[in-house]
Amino acid sequence: MASHSASLTSAGSQRRGGEKAPAEPAGADKYSVLLPTYNERENLPLVVWLLVKSFEESGNNYEIIVIDDGSPDGTQEVAQQLEKIYGSDKILLRPRAKKLGLGTAYIHGMQHATGNFIIIMDADLSHHPKFIPEFIRKQREGNFDIVSGTRYKGNGGVYGWDLKRKFIRGANFLTQILLRPGVSDLTGSFRLYRKDVLQKLMEKCISKGYVFQMEMIVRARQLNFTIGEVPISFVDRVYGESKLGGNEIVSFLKGLLTLFATT
Repeated sequence: MASHSASLTSAGSQRRGGEKAPAEPAGADKYSVLLPTYNERENLPLVVWLLVKSFEESGNNYEIIVIDDGSPDGTQEVAQQLEKIYGSDKILLRPRAKKLGLGTAYIHGMQHATGNFIIIMDADLSHHPKFIPEFIRKQREGNFDIVSGTRYKGNGGVYGWDLKRKFIRGANFLTQILLRPGVSDLTGSFRLYRKDVLQKLMEKCISKGYVFQMEMIVRARQLNFTIGEVPISFVDRVYGESKLGGNEIVSFLKGLLTLFATT
């Protein structure tokens, strides 16, 4: 287990084939934020405002891509207004007709992304954009392929979790025992990827639902991509309903067993 951790977090680790990823000049980097949404009309204006504020204050080049899956609550109309407010070069609405899954939402968003780095996060204010500059600093310091937010390390933490959410923490612990991934938070969905790395991982991943994020880290380990971690605070949503239900929990357990059997 120690050797996995060292290979994932060492700044000098090698990428697949033994080639170290070249460091990009900081000024040349652009960050494409992918925001998959479904019924997030109340949360979207605030999370976009916080994202814009974070990027403008840090001076990093960015774009925010909203991938809405046919929300019936008017989320797309809100996104269209945000395009007008901030400019269509910064806010890009790229909707889909219906809910088609998180993995395909990322693929759809990447097709429209012009940045060389991709940031994935939830649109429900569970992930605060104030941590993004720290993600970027961490990536540059270690020249990492992936930087993942962690709730279980350093001063990271969770707030406002109900019983079903607490199950995810237990599932993360179980995953650590079964898969030995060398990172502290497998089930989180607040991450920064090199775009080409994310594309390669998407080609390898077969999971759907909540186990998808876990498989991304497991496959990254298999492909020898380097991973850094940044402690974050996760706050359960204030507006709207959680997408985590009983069916998702059952699917998570099935997916975990499948990963254990195939990795």
